[in-house]
Formats: sequence, C-alpha cells, structure tokens
Amino acid sequence: MTIKEIQEEIIDEFSMFDDWMERYEYIIELGKSLPIIDAQYKLDENLIKGCQSKVWLYSELENDTIKYTADSDAILTKGIVALLLRVFSEQKPADILNADTNFIDEIGLKEHLSPTRANGLVSMVKQIKMYAIAQQTKIN
Repeated sequence: MTIKEIQEEIIDEFSMFDDWMERYEYIIELGKSLPIIDAQYKLDENLIKGCQSKVWLYSELENDTIKYTADSDAILTKGIVALLLRVFSEQKPADILNADTNFIDEIGLKEHLSPTRANGLVSMVKQIKMYAIAQQTKIN
C-alpha cells in the first residue's frame, strides 16, 4: 500500500467515530498493538526531542524500505506513534520524504491534543523524515 492509500484508510476509520472520546480510545487501542521496540534501542540517542513523554524511535533499512520501531511511556502517545508508523514504516525513504501529513489535520488530531502533545507530534514526524534522509543516503 502507498502512504497516500494508508492515510485515506485512516481518515475513513476516524470518520466512523462520532466524538473525540471514541477517537482517543481508538488511538489508545492502536498503541496497545504497537510491536515492542527491542530493549537495545531504548537509548537516549533514540529519544525524540520535543516530546512531553518519552518516545523512542528507531529505524533500519530493509530491502530499500525503512522499518520503524518505537515505544512511549504514555498510552496516548504510544497510539499516536503507532498511527505514524502504520503510515511510514516499510516505505521507501523517498516516498516518506515526499509524503504530506494532511491526514493528521483531516482526522482533527492536532487540534484535539494539548499544545505540548501537538508539538511532540510534529517532532515525531520530523524525526521520521530525518531517519528517511539518513537511510536514503545508504541507498544512493
């Protein structure tokens, strides 16, 4: 699936919920399904700067696509990370770099987060794209 197709799927899923409490519950459920990051990657160097809670993000290149793994010490943040990884993991670095993140606005996520969580979300997307730049240099 392309990044755009995954984003459209997420927009459709979120449109099924009537209110934000249901959406928060869904995001938390997504966090519970996030594969556990290997303990060896839970290092300070993999912490995302700018997040209120601790978020570890690690990437590795596999067959010209990036596989991301992550974890967080906060349940809602863990769900947000799971959502982002669903979109960007196992995609080509160039596709990640060229992707927009309009789906975040379309589902209303940023406007329903506290300012510090919204900043953290921006930091997560930025770090995902930074890893894509780093991994792309290994391909070229």
